[in-house]
Amino acid sequence: MVLSRRTFSALAGTTALGLTLSGSDGAFARATAPTGPAPNPPGADGTRHTVGFDKYSMLVDGRRVVLWSGEVHPFRLPSPSLWRDVLEKLRAHGYNTISVYVSWNYHSPAPGQYDFTGVRDLDLFLRTAAETGLYVILRPGPYINAEVDAGGFPGWLTATRGTARTSDPTYLSYVDEWLTAVNRIAARHLYTHGGGTIVLYQLENEYANNVTSPRGRDYMAHLYAKVRADGIDVPLFHNDKGRNGYWAPGTFDTGGESGRYLYGFDGYPSPVAPPPDWGYFGIGGTKGGSTASPETPGLLAEFGGGWFDPWGGVEFDGKGYAESARTRDAAYERRFYLTNLANGIKVHNVYMTFGGTSWGWLPAPVVYTSYDYGAALDEARRPTPKLVPMHQLGQLLHSVPDLAKLDRAADVQVGARDGTSGADAGITAYHLVNPDTKAHFHILRNDRADDVLAAVPLAGVNVPVPVLVPGLDARLLATGLPLGRRTLRYSSAQPMLWLTAGRQDIAVFTGRKGEATRTAVECASEPTVTVLEGKADHAYASGALRFDVELGGLTRVLVEGGGTDAPLLLLLADDETSVRLWRYDTPSGPVLVYGPALLRTAALCDTTVHLTGDTVEEADLEVWGPRGMSEVAWNQGTLRARATASGSLRAEQRLPGVAAVHLPALGNWRFHAENPESDAEFDDSAWKVADRTSSYSTTPVPVGQPVLFADDYGFHYGDVWYRGRFTDVGAAESVSLSYVTGTQGLLMAWLDGKPLGTHRMPVPDKSTVRKGTWSATATFPVRHANGPHVLSVLVRRMQHDMDGAAKDTHKAARGLTAVTFAGASPAVTWRIQGEAAPDPVRGPLNHGGLYGERQGWHLPEFADSGWKVVDFPRAARGQGVAWYRTGFRLAIDPGVDASIGLTLTDDPARAYRVQIFLNGWNMGQYINDVGPQHTFVLPGGILRTRGANTLALAVLSDGTTPAGPGEVKLTLMGSAAGGVPVTPVDSPGRAHAR
Repeated sequence: MVLSRRTFSALAGTTALGLTLSGSDGAFARATAPTGPAPNPPGADGTRHTVGFDKYSMLVDGRRVVLWSGEVHPFRLPSPSLWRDVLEKLRAHGYNTISVYVSWNYHSPAPGQYDFTGVRDLDLFLRTAAETGLYVILRPGPYINAEVDAGGFPGWLTATRGTARTSDPTYLSYVDEWLTAVNRIAARHLYTHGGGTIVLYQLENEYANNVTSPRGRDYMAHLYAKVRADGIDVPLFHNDKGRNGYWAPGTFDTGGESGRYLYGFDGYPSPVAPPPDWGYFGIGGTKGGSTASPETPGLLAEFGGGWFDPWGGVEFDGKGYAESARTRDAAYERRFYLTNLANGIKVHNVYMTFGGTSWGWLPAPVVYTSYDYGAALDEARRPTPKLVPMHQLGQLLHSVPDLAKLDRAADVQVGARDGTSGADAGITAYHLVNPDTKAHFHILRNDRADDVLAAVPLAGVNVPVPVLVPGLDARLLATGLPLGRRTLRYSSAQPMLWLTAGRQDIAVFTGRKGEATRTAVECASEPTVTVLEGKADHAYASGALRFDVELGGLTRVLVEGGGTDAPLLLLLADDETSVRLWRYDTPSGPVLVYGPALLRTAALCDTTVHLTGDTVEEADLEVWGPRGMSEVAWNQGTLRARATASGSLRAEQRLPGVAAVHLPALGNWRFHAENPESDAEFDDSAWKVADRTSSYSTTPVPVGQPVLFADDYGFHYGDVWYRGRFTDVGAAESVSLSYVTGTQGLLMAWLDGKPLGTHRMPVPDKSTVRKGTWSATATFPVRHANGPHVLSVLVRRMQHDMDGAAKDTHKAARGLTAVTFAGASPAVTWRIQGEAAPDPVRGPLNHGGLYGERQGWHLPEFADSGWKVVDFPRAARGQGVAWYRTGFRLAIDPGVDASIGLTLTDDPARAYRVQIFLNGWNMGQYINDVGPQHTFVLPGGILRTRGANTLALAVLSDGTTPAGPGEVKLTLMGSAAGGVPVTPVDSPGRAHAR
């Protein structure tokens, strides 16, 4: 429902109807710091800072700040140049903080070996965050979950003595090595020392199941002491998996230190249920969310910004991450995130804000390659409509320090236009007040699908104000709020920001397009009003200037006089327009930019404001800033500009949009059959002998069988081959191969070079969607013959399970577990072969144990001129592995940021899977008959957007159907003029033949 001006004005005189929304008043102790301006944007300034907190908020240098954070994982974007792109987009869209997991497995190929170079350069990532002006919440584990292999534990840890996530001495010795390595870097980037912007550090991750265990408490105490001993002096916290008060302050030994540890918790509520109250308005106590620790600020370490999707896509009915984004859209964000703010959450981290790609063998069993997550910034780094509320709320929290210190205020009576109560109409109302400034904030939430026009008795307002609350949406309203040198009496539009630019104050309000809004600003006497753009009815009465504006585009109203020397420029923008308004704080003062698709940076030099950013379509450019500003430069080009009546500079020519991007067709494919390991005459003498009799795995070793688990022989990622030799099959009728894999694992077997068949794990359904370890037994008939035999088995092991309950589930076996014959018991000697030594550039998670991988067929420098040239689509039938390689060149303008993907499509009845290698980098796995993923992001830096590229596809087919590939093409996922400079990722790969 969009209100006309007539309907809106008629309702403005109605009285409040309805029900008082009940709840406890809550009692809060006196604050330790007054309300005041937020701290300046952080950076590595070489100056010591203080970082603390009280029950209301974080305190940086004694000044209050709400940490409005987005989760970003650098390991899910293996192109360091693009880290800056993502971080600049988040800062521009209102985030002042990022939360960062550090994945142990990504940095450690073997015990005692830690690599923080290249795509693993944590130091570079933290420097980039500081240069971008973002605080950092660092979360280095040791266990991170994060839907990565083994929850972040390195592969080699699966084959070690000791119980993980406890005080077991062997495990702690490895943990201490890891923390020493990562904290050596983190300590250089603490905001307290001025070397970076880390302000919070997490101990462990969702360690909920062990709070009553002595080994659990000792483990947490050990981590606390270790982190402090490593020089980490910022506040520490843990994130409770639920709302149970687990690991709240005082629940474990902190060595006598107090007041430097916070309780945090996670929450992923269903989008179809009403948003929960986890604070001021909730049930209270230890299970009430932030009330479990009343003397520390509400800390939501993870709140759902989307959700992950499993193989087969059952979570979103096969629609993939687009459905995740749809069900958790911008309205969802307003409804849930504003509820969190109302409940006192002052450290608010959205997981994920940029999901990225679980490339190589990084993904946990429960997810496929894409980790888009339905996040606000999609996998291809494109802004989505979900950034609109984050943009508005982030700017608001930065501009309005009153929001950092709020108490619950008296409940209000809300009525609806049809005479029903607010509660009956589905409206939930929250009322909060700043105890210092007495500014009031009202959050109205509509949990029903229909729009509601509510009559709200805002604080300090005599007549209830008509407020449109769209269906399944929410909005924040303010009264008594300072707007620079004037005060807002009330507005039915949502405030977004205010700043002082030059000699005038500027305030921005937002709402839905077509919505009728009313705004009143206090004035001691009648001011002069000039409507500069759009249409605004205005009147002065009772010490306030009132505006009625129907939102559409940007409405500008200039207010001068009225007892205040400084002019006030009111900008009222609909949602779409609001995300073209960009604030940037410079040492000379704040700058407000209007027009482009993105503002990355702003800097003032003499009389010129230098701006960098992106455009997609042609756009106007307008800038408000400090006095003396007379020229504008955009992306290093000076623009002619003129002064406007709005007090801005406006470029006389429009900014150009992005140039067209042309992608080549992929052809000239070269083909080579693989899996020589299946042949009876293959030389496996260099392979490891599988003859161990015991294992640290949680999977029992079958009686009378050797250990066949791949991890016990040092093979932790990707495919693994087995070759068993025996002399006589006797009267055997069949062979049974028991194996264990992650989700969507499979097994292929050959006897004496002839295929026995393929077995694969089932596609998850809704009851098994989170099952990470799958076991099965495949039985194949065998022929009766004397003489030596060779049984060859290929297992696509997929990944290790995560260890969320601290039960060593990451140690469940992967690969073969037992081999038995029906009707015979031949003595079998086994050899095993998996992945080659880790690539020194791409790391341990890049490749597995296929013959082609061990020979370097995936690498760009491999000579494939002798391979057969073939065309796609293909329709080959046979059990085993085949490789296809081609090259292509791109010539994309260096001023264009193009997000490019590789799309594979085929008849969904065809059973095969593809491992995708771009320039030697394993960019993911496609399973044609399972899905749902068909397009794989190829990040710039790994993809040479100006130069030659090599694409290699390792196709594994089970022989039951014709196997492709079908159509394989490059896809333009989005483009913008601007971007950041991208350096090719160094990749001098090496082949390790075995």
